[in-house]
Amino acid sequence: MNAKESAQQVISQLPEQASWGDIMYELYVKQKIEAGLKAIEEGRTIPHDQVKARILARHQKQV
Repeated sequence: MNAKESAQQVISQLPEQASWGDIMYELYVKQKIEAGLKAIEEGRTIPHDQVKARILARHQKQV
């Protein structure tokens, strides 16, 4: 499914009273989810333990 078809599907599932903000939010979320799934497929992820170590190290520098 291409981007236009995907956007049309998202919009068609929204209620009739959906605002422009509602539409933009749903499209934004859909795009971010698809980008994340593509990153997973391409192996562009960071293991949980590495992320946790980075956060802890950053937090310790601030204290």
